[in-house]
Amino acid sequence: MITTLSSREFNQDASRAKKAALNGPVFITDRGKPAHVLLSIGEYLRITGQQVSIVDLLAMPAAADIEFEPPRLSGKLYQPAELL
Repeated sequence: MITTLSSREFNQDASRAKKAALNGPVFITDRGKPAHVLLSIGEYLRITGQQVSIVDLLAMPAAADIEFEPPRLSGKLYQPAELL
């Protein structure tokens, strides 16, 4: 779903624009003409074919909102090397 907001609307309610970007691109207009496009990071990465690393994700301001539960390792964590 495409959303269009004027620059004024965007400046007055950026959180609305961010929520709308989760459902599709948000076109921001200046004097009635498209000037910018706001995308979710997922959509941007899909379009550009890039992957984001966990380091990049944790560096983002919203990192505190990310839930991450790594799997527990089982078995030996190391194995002695056999020297010949």
